[in-house]
Amino acid sequence: MAQEETEFKIGQHVVYPLQGVGVIRDIKERELRGEKILFYVIYIDVSDMTISIPVHKVHESGIRALVDPDKAEKALKSISDRYEPVNVDWKARYQMNVDLVKEGSIESIVKVVQGLYHRSKIKELPVQERKLYDSALGILIDECSFSLDINPEEVEKTIFSRLEK
Repeated sequence: MAQEETEFKIGQHVVYPLQGVGVIRDIKERELRGEKILFYVIYIDVSDMTISIPVHKVHESGIRALVDPDKAEKALKSISDRYEPVNVDWKARYQMNVDLVKEGSIESIVKVVQGLYHRSKIKELPVQERKLYDSALGILIDECSFSLDINPEEVEKTIFSRLEK
């Protein structure tokens, strides 16, 4: 098997948009329609789910490496930036936020967490938005926790203290 040709290595943590942080458990070759294809086998702890993604489709699916510690710190600091509310109905806001999470960058995840947190202080979020908020918050906590090598509870405290500013 040609693991050298893959972007990610076994044991490496990756971010899978809308799913969370996972770890590459294996890189397997499988035959599909008579063609041998390499697959990443990724375990996502938060949902206790294992997925297989063809190596050649990894970018299409939005999977990316964790950000480096400097970028994680910068993302956490940006949470306390001034929040500008978006004045659209909840369905349009929900779709905008889903698109941001699908985009998968840590900056877009921060925007979703920040926006939905502040929105929830004004009015209770609809169920779908609440789930999206919880998912985005979980991804942000996990990614920063792994990137900065600090426990998730500490990251969560930092996020909320900065959201309250």
